[in-house]
Amino acid sequence: MTNIEMETQTQIAACLEAMNACNKCYVSSLKEYDLGILRESIRLNREAAEICSFAASALSRGTEYKEEILSLVVKACRACVAECEKHEHLHCKECVDSCRKCAEVCSPAGLAV
Repeated sequence: MTNIEMETQTQIAACLEAMNACNKCYVSSLKEYDLGILRESIRLNREAAEICSFAASALSRGTEYKEEILSLVVKACRACVAECEKHEHLHCKECVDSCRKCAEVCSPAGLAV
């Protein structure tokens, strides 16, 4: 396996991990007492999960739009991190960790969030 193939596999794994964490945070947030406080988190969780899911699928097919898709992944994950960091729920903290890792792995320069 080449370095590029290994990098792509790492990016796919990070996207899938972030997707799962965002989906868990989304579902868990819907069960919380005060949905009003979590409204933006819920919205961003869904968007980031869908973007990460699409990215993993596209990357696994060898898309020619890899850089553009990864740029969107980084943007969505960073937005999710910024919102979920405002909350103390365990599911939000797990989402922050996974999205931060995904943004770092998918960023062209490997920059942390």
